[in-house]
Amino acid sequence: MSQKRLDLLKRLALEYQELNGLHIETLNQPSPVEFLRIVRIARPTLIKGFRTPALDKWDDDYLIKQMGDRPVSVAVTPSGNADAIVIGEDGIKYFVEPHIECFTMRELLNHLNPSLGGAEVSSEVYYLQSQNGNLYTAQTECDMSEFDALRMDVSREVSWASEALGISPDAVNLWIGDGRSITSVHSERLYPHARYTREVAGSRLRLMPSPSLTPAVRWSSVINPLDSAELPPEAQPLHIILRPGDTLYLPAGWWHHVRQSGVTIALNWWYDMEARGMGWVWLNFLRGESEEIPDGNDGSVVAL
Repeated sequence: MSQKRLDLLKRLALEYQELNGLHIETLNQPSPVEFLRIVRIARPTLIKGFRTPALDKWDDDYLIKQMGDRPVSVAVTPSGNADAIVIGEDGIKYFVEPHIECFTMRELLNHLNPSLGGAEVSSEVYYLQSQNGNLYTAQTECDMSEFDALRMDVSREVSWASEALGISPDAVNLWIGDGRSITSVHSERLYPHARYTREVAGSRLRLMPSPSLTPAVRWSSVINPLDSAELPPEAQPLHIILRPGDTLYLPAGWWHHVRQSGVTIALNWWYDMEARGMGWVWLNFLRGESEEIPDGNDGSVVAL
């Protein structure tokens, strides 16, 4: 990318930040019309009052009873990063996917709460984060799930969001992890989605630079986003803590990084982005789709 174009994009990012600041709006559960106003602004928004049966019913005993001996797919990693960029011993950045093992819900929760379940404290990190519509997918006629026994507690869609957008979510996911489970800085690249994350237990810290920072914040350029030296000088990320009962609307294209505090259970609904209008075109422009995009190494990023 030419220096002239990069300077123009930095000016754009600065102007966006000056106009919008670091404030995150907090609302009670919106009506469809109120939610459309939120979508039009395309800023992360904290929503209160959106309840699901899972919030009231899900504790360790209930989850273990409902799931029984059904196996669930769990990412097992040495550092808590699943689908992440890591620096190898040779100094090269690698994109790595997690090792997947199957556990019962009791076994998973014992790993996350070793003091309660009598399990040995492991150096490995266990994170249920399959991201594949593990509760619901858009393919309703062949919609199989490892968590079929929990579906009665989770709605297939967010009613006011579906009515406002005129579509149903592409996927509904369940996430369970602990304080060692983290995600790399990323945004949905090929098929941007808006996310509605519903906190059931625990808390999550999200660090979210706006899409205007896209030229400077690449998926391969930031290993530890909590280290300010790894973020571009012009980055002013938003910080938010989700507590049980909170819902976060995260618009498509927003970079985000998540860390948990203690054992955390979260649900999210992914809604596809509207391709008509300027939104999709604008995100592609910020991503530099028409130019060669450098990766994190002098050569290629290696996928293992």
